[in-house]
Amino acid sequence: MSQKKNSGGGRARDRRRMILVSAAAVCIVAVCLILTFYARSLPPREVPAAYGTVLSLLPPAIAIALALITKEVYSSLFVGIAVGAMLYAGGDVEIALKTLLYHESAGLVSNLTDVSHASILVFVTLLGTIVVLMNLSGGAEAFGNWASKHIRNRVGAELATVFMGLLIFVDDGFNCMTVGSVMRPMTDKHKVSRAKLAYLLDSTAAPICIIAPISCWAAAVSYAVPEDYPVNGFNMFLRAIPYNLYALGTIVMLFSLILLRVDFGPMKLHEDNALKGDLFTSGSTNYEEKTERTTDNVRLSNLVIPVVSLILLCIVGIAYTGGAFSGAGLIDAFANADSATGLVMGSLIAVLLTLWLYMARGVMTLKDFMAAFAAGFRSMCAPMIILILSWNLSGITGLLGAPEFIHGIVEASAGSVQMFVPVIVFLVSIFLAFSTGTSWGTFSILIPIVCAVFPADSEMLVISISACLAGSVCGDHCSPISDTTIMSSAGAHCDHINHVNTQLPYAITVAAVCGAGYLLAGIIGFRTGTRAALAATPLTLLGIIVVVLFFRRRNRRAGAA
Repeated sequence: MSQKKNSGGGRARDRRRMILVSAAAVCIVAVCLILTFYARSLPPREVPAAYGTVLSLLPPAIAIALALITKEVYSSLFVGIAVGAMLYAGGDVEIALKTLLYHESAGLVSNLTDVSHASILVFVTLLGTIVVLMNLSGGAEAFGNWASKHIRNRVGAELATVFMGLLIFVDDGFNCMTVGSVMRPMTDKHKVSRAKLAYLLDSTAAPICIIAPISCWAAAVSYAVPEDYPVNGFNMFLRAIPYNLYALGTIVMLFSLILLRVDFGPMKLHEDNALKGDLFTSGSTNYEEKTERTTDNVRLSNLVIPVVSLILLCIVGIAYTGGAFSGAGLIDAFANADSATGLVMGSLIAVLLTLWLYMARGVMTLKDFMAAFAAGFRSMCAPMIILILSWNLSGITGLLGAPEFIHGIVEASAGSVQMFVPVIVFLVSIFLAFSTGTSWGTFSILIPIVCAVFPADSEMLVISISACLAGSVCGDHCSPISDTTIMSSAGAHCDHINHVNTQLPYAITVAAVCGAGYLLAGIIGFRTGTRAALAATPLTLLGIIVVVLFFRRRNRRAGAA
């Protein structure tokens, strides 16, 4: 009887979902037709009619909404891209198709042939190959055996993941993939859900990179400050670190959740199910690549040597592309580095070193090693497809003038209420990064605007730039089309929509407290013009701890009831 009820309930849910998806599809088609007729009714223009208007944000809004409703990422992204291409083409299907495929900055084919994008795809494939090799060699199993002796519970497994994430501060995507590959077997052993692992990866990657002076992010921020501005970009980055409330708050949130054993929202369901043995709760597990080790002589060094080599060689590769071996200083080398190229160089050498190590030890044959490339590629197909489509969508959004639209909003609001500029910039940064899926693109657009609003020696300038950086990372965390969010899902082998849904309440909670913090910092900074505004930082971090304690108390009351 219960089985019939369950099956009946399942069919009812399927019908409701089908009705919802069908209604969404009808709405999308209707919107596309309306926009097409609207565009064709306008006189010919050199730029799209939607350029620089609120319609420029329609493609990412459609993609994100569909992804959250249908739980299907690929088609949602493609629909958003198609709508954007139609808007750009003014309703001309032929031009829209050419834009979608071949436009030099937004086309699908053009994105694949872009050197930086292709380098990231090669790096992801090589990283997947190293993971397969470590499994084949028994290195992952040996690490699990070692971890079982030293890490005895879920708290230890989660803390170890966070500490390792904080140590890899050079690049966020590299952080997510490497830490996820190493720590996944251990978190599985201690029944940490894949959604929680993805959250730990995502919340240590970008937040530590945006406050680490030696990182690709520091270089990007430095270059975002106009060259003719009186203040050096790198010095501005250093001054902004103490005000980066979201990055600091997210790290405090992580430790608070882990040490106080608190979860809320959809994450609580995932964690409760993980304790029962279901690490996924729902969604696809197609990231899994089943491999059997080729030797009974398992060694911990079969994992440690490849991982340490990968980290060191990637850092050296990034520094090399910035001229570290041609006389440039370390900071200048990272400021001028091509991180995508450096990651490919470092990971390729790490793969070859792993080949030499395993064959010298008799762990595997050359045939086994070469088969690992295909297995590594297969294991990374899902995140690579999402990455490619998200690049396509971001390019289309740029063609429609979304950055110019946001520029106008910020510039219009900045002059009248200067004490509120930090919180306004924080909220606008969240919105833009969420819509476009790029934190780098967000702060590169908004930092020059902020620099034009305040004088170079103003404390409000530092607070506002920090608010821009913090909002960019927050929007990046919330967005399902963000590179870092996608990489975190891939590193944890977690269903992507599950990761987005479970992380969103945590990110919004930190953002709400930080918004109040930037409001306070702006008022103090505007009235005093001194670093007294730094008082907002400890108050914000304390506020986050108080919120976590509130959820802990609520969970205990719910459990007692």
